[in-house]
Amino acid sequence: MSKKIKVAFIGAGSLVFTRTLFTDIVSVPEFQNAEISFTDINEENLQKVADLCQRDLDAGRINIQIEATTDRRTAFKDADYIVNCVRIGGLEAFETDIDIPLKYGVDQCVGDTLCTGGIMYGQRVIYEMLMFCKDIREVSAPGAILLNYSNPNAMATWACNKYGRVKTIGLCHGEIHGEDQIAEVLGLPREELDIICAGINHQTWYVSVKHNGVELLDKILPGFESHEKFSEEEKVRIDILKRFGYYSTESNGHLSEYVAWYRKRPEEIEKWINLDSWINGETGGYLRVTREERNWFDTEYPKLLQEAPKKFDGSDRGREHCSYIIEALETGRTYRGHFNVMNKGCITNLPDESVVEVPCYVDGSGISVPQVGDLPLGCAAVCSQSIWVQKMSVEAAVKGDESLLKQAVLMDPLTGAVCNPPEVWQMVDEMLIAQEKWLPQYHSAIVKAKESFKKGNLIKTRDNYRGAVRIKDKTIEEISRERESRSITAN
Repeated sequence: MSKKIKVAFIGAGSLVFTRTLFTDIVSVPEFQNAEISFTDINEENLQKVADLCQRDLDAGRINIQIEATTDRRTAFKDADYIVNCVRIGGLEAFETDIDIPLKYGVDQCVGDTLCTGGIMYGQRVIYEMLMFCKDIREVSAPGAILLNYSNPNAMATWACNKYGRVKTIGLCHGEIHGEDQIAEVLGLPREELDIICAGINHQTWYVSVKHNGVELLDKILPGFESHEKFSEEEKVRIDILKRFGYYSTESNGHLSEYVAWYRKRPEEIEKWINLDSWINGETGGYLRVTREERNWFDTEYPKLLQEAPKKFDGSDRGREHCSYIIEALETGRTYRGHFNVMNKGCITNLPDESVVEVPCYVDGSGISVPQVGDLPLGCAAVCSQSIWVQKMSVEAAVKGDESLLKQAVLMDPLTGAVCNPPEVWQMVDEMLIAQEKWLPQYHSAIVKAKESFKKGNLIKTRDNYRGAVRIKDKTIEEISRERESRSITAN
């Protein structure tokens, strides 16, 4: 490798994710002279994260000076790779993604990929990411690649490839965690398994799990059902595995809100989830922990500066795909991982124009996407329903089409199982009004929605409903004790 690369991080005020991905990239020896630029609209958080990462660099005597700027075009200038970690609207908008649908009976755990919250999040993210793409086309290096971690991943990746005209790869770690679980229930080392995972982001299926050439799919269900921990934490995933024959990548809480069957009756939700961790299905669980971490970061940041710096010798490098993709493209070392890409015939019984998560190979020649063929029919049917919701959501976000947006929400599996059409129409109007400042493409629709709400005669909602299984936010002191306990355990 002869040239120095430039990597820009957008949404760099996200402490954990930015620092993790940054550490991964700088852990590649060839990238220890890279140009690094951080950008975020939150200047305070941006500077805190940049200072912490710069401290790590200085401690490791790595000759990189991080550029931190609120001007994204400055950050993008001549960048070869742009790593996207934004959450448009932050916690303020996220709260409406969860709390307004709850008034109408839509009980979400995460609300960032599908369901009502994920669709509305997509409207905000797509609008801004197309602005990012415009800047990338104008000021970044020719052929710059956008590596997208922002949810809803499939929708955002789809919009950037189709309308943003920037090569965009969607990245997610759900499939990696599921591989580890499968290895554990089979009692085999992960590195000895040959796994093929295919589907759509957060609804990807482990369609082949081989050990020394022997297919082990029939061993997975008994392994999960007899596993002391997973049998309690992954009830939805195990039920899906039992009925469809294949294990799904995403966590119990995520998966429970993508289909119609597990969260439509409040009195039944608790039997399908587990409260050992938010990710197992707690109402608004991700919102709670995100709010807790934000509060902790705001007040306890000085403690981070007292912790040991990250190391760049490879020992602190994680398994996120981002750094390995860049390494393979720049050095020619081969990497195999599961990425989100435009389908174009890779999965033959899903629409060509959709974003699929499939095994890919990367080397100095680029990213290669082998043909997977047909998904098992039941798995394809589950994915297809979500794909049509995604497609309508993307087109609605790009065009500011309120009718298409409402149709997408109505067609969403869980929302449609809970709400009738008039409720969906009113709920979307309410969310458009609440999220007005992040949805300029819906200006006319929001004016009409406000007029409608002003007239009154609205469908009655459960305004103070907290959901089937809502947990109170932890205090900063409680979070600090947990972090210290995890640190002691890890050491």
